[in-house]
Amino acid sequence: MVGDRTAGERKIAWAQSHMPVLGSTRARFEREHPLQGRTLSAVLHVEAKTAVLALALRAAGADVHLAAGNPLSTDDDVVASLVAEGIDTRARKGESTAEYTAAVQALLQFDPELIIDDGCDLVALAHTARADRGRILGSTEETTTGVHRLRALEATGKLRFPAINVNDAQMKHLFDNRFGGGQSILDGIFSATNLLIAGRTCVVAGYGWSGQGLASRLRGIGGEVIVTEVDPVRALEARLEGFRVLPMKEAAPAADLIVTVTGMREVVAEEHFGLLKDGCLLANAGHFDVEVSREALLRSSVSHRTVRPQVEEFVLANGRKVYLLSEGRLVNLAAGQGHPVEIMDLSFALQALSTEHLALHAAQLQPKVYRVPPEIDRRVAEAALPAFGIRIDRWTDRQREYATSWEMGT
Repeated sequence: MVGDRTAGERKIAWAQSHMPVLGSTRARFEREHPLQGRTLSAVLHVEAKTAVLALALRAAGADVHLAAGNPLSTDDDVVASLVAEGIDTRARKGESTAEYTAAVQALLQFDPELIIDDGCDLVALAHTARADRGRILGSTEETTTGVHRLRALEATGKLRFPAINVNDAQMKHLFDNRFGGGQSILDGIFSATNLLIAGRTCVVAGYGWSGQGLASRLRGIGGEVIVTEVDPVRALEARLEGFRVLPMKEAAPAADLIVTVTGMREVVAEEHFGLLKDGCLLANAGHFDVEVSREALLRSSVSHRTVRPQVEEFVLANGRKVYLLSEGRLVNLAAGQGHPVEIMDLSFALQALSTEHLALHAAQLQPKVYRVPPEIDRRVAEAALPAFGIRIDRWTDRQREYATSWEMGT
């Protein structure tokens, strides 16, 4: 599919006008060129907000190459605009798994020194099939799933270069996962189904930052929310927030809607399908399309068809119908437009500044998983305040002296 370049330019311009933090970062990059001469490969969801990041990285002097982080999340109009801008972009909406894999593999042919990853697909490839390609200074990662994979590499001593865990920065998990995910997951469900949430029983699998945001918003629009968890601390947190907490086998029979937000495979599996009520909706908001087992759903069904874009109907052996959204892929990006622009302004500013940090300090970093430096987290927070109409107090000299004295707390 060929996109409309002009439409893509308008979408990117709209995003830019609502991304002041990344905009100020880009302005500094244009003056200082901290990535001058560096080759950068990124696997991200290729849409307007990502384009703003790609253009900022190019303004910093980087030679940018881009591929899709999900076969269904690409905006072809934005791709057309990026290609016209001279940014190598290998993505199209609805690409096959083979096309998706080939595009990610192609990014290593340019011997990138810096990587921005979403799910650790490119980093994993750099450690396996293409481990002989070039010298990589470091990578950044913005998903929980990707961080799990990075930590597994680190634990086995196989991580080849430093990686910055952007996902767990305060300005990422507090806002991107909770507020961005909470809104965008609903956006995808609404767009796919055009159905009412109020009065329905909604099961949220996983009460991490994204699950918390989703559960609170489902309740806010009238849904009755049940949470499922494997972590006792998160389970207690959900209960004390006022949600029922049950195992999936007990929650599934009551569900009108189940949304998985865990990063784990087979959260809704063959053992659960026969328990579902007629008309139950199944959606996934975790990175990979493995949380709701589509293969098991096909095995459990006597027929299946697409009833509207992004909605598949499965008729089970017991005669009940269940509906899988977006093939079990990220519903907020496959059926919706992803996180709100203002939220991605914060996340992508973190990505840009963390990439700059790697370029400037890679020689001093070991092949480990690092948190975002606190000064970067704070810089993004302070830059975001004016955009949200926020003014804050500052410590007086006397308060600062007190805060560092032995008297504090007595």
